Amino acid sequence: MPLDLVYADAGIVVLNKPAGLLAVPGKTSDVCLSLQVQAQFADALIVHRLDMATSGLMVMARGIAAQRVLNDHFAQRRVHKRYVAIAHGDCRVQEPDADGAWQTIDLPIIVDWPNRPLRKIDLETGKPSSTNWRCVAYDADRNASRLELEPLTGRSHQLRVHLQAIGHPILGDALYAPPDIAAASDRLLLHATELAFAQPISGEWISFTSPDGF
Repeated sequence: MPLDLVYADAGIVVLNKPAGLLAVPGKTSDVCLSLQVQAQFADALIVHRLDMATSGLMVMARGIAAQRVLNDHFAQRRVHKRYVAIAHGDCRVQEPDADGAWQTIDLPIIVDWPNRPLRKIDLETGKPSSTNWRCVAYDADRNASRLELEPLTGRSHQLRVHLQAIGHPILGDALYAPPDIAAASDRLLLHATELAFAQPISGEWISFTSPDGF
């Protein structure tokens, strides 16, 4: 796939990752976004990842020093991340008086070892995991809701597991949705639409947006 370059300077490279492309080399394939970027920017280093099935904004650091700064930004939750998803059902009624308001899912997540790479909710041994979310529209014909999501923690598959746990799996989710909901889209309808952080060299706050296209 051609590289969808959003922005580049001396400290960072921002990309728009397509759905279906690994962020980093996997066990069965080296075809991935990071190696494509490094073919053009040899000093580009991974800072965070998106699931293979998820599309949207990713940032890579240029050089070790910038990577350390950005890693610290992510670890200290000083990076703004927002996603858009299309989830099954009417999410407006999740809490009757909260239509359009931000709500929080606090459910601990752990690796589902017998079924890896899946994750699951485990109230006793799971790692603390929090997601802010709100419903911005409901399509009655499709019986699906457009959601905005902001992960406060960075667990693998967090958004997918949290939405499944509250009864609203994402359309096209082959891992966590029932077969009919997984088949409702030919891709996972989850997109990283906003990314903002302090530039690792200048410290300037910079922000990026990417339309979801669904």
